[in-house]
Amino acid sequence: MDAVDRKLIQALRVNGRASYAELGRLVGLSGPSVTDRINRLEQAGVITGYRATVDPVTLGLGVTALIGLQLSDAADHEDVSRRLRDVEEIEDCWFISGDDSFMLKVRVPDVAGLEHVIRRLSGTRGVARTRTTVVLSTKWEYRAADLPGEAEA
Repeated sequence: MDAVDRKLIQALRVNGRASYAELGRLVGLSGPSVTDRINRLEQAGVITGYRATVDPVTLGLGVTALIGLQLSDAADHEDVSRRLRDVEEIEDCWFISGDDSFMLKVRVPDVAGLEHVIRRLSGTRGVARTRTTVVLSTKWEYRAADLPGEAEA
């Protein structure tokens, strides 16, 4: 991956709908050259997908919470992870170090919805304890930060 690839990735992180012509102007390449590079980055697994970023409040999901899960000593991490996939309110799931084994980002309509999710998580086989932090406001999300090595590009 060279400096041009890094610029293309950064541009797509900021605007995933940018045309190949726009990207080409940004990096000084033709549209077909940009297409080839992006296809190569996708095939290599560097670019894993594209998605729309939406305002959760407009979808009726006004409460965001971070929930840490502490697992029982006998819990199978992979089994718990598979079970968590069935909880549609979980937007992100990270396997972490520390007192908790998993950190979840959950979005629900209201506090009653959050209580329902916490009860469901608490009843999941392998989960010993939950620790919930309610997000009061979001200062930023989905930040398209500079990629390592961009300063030299």
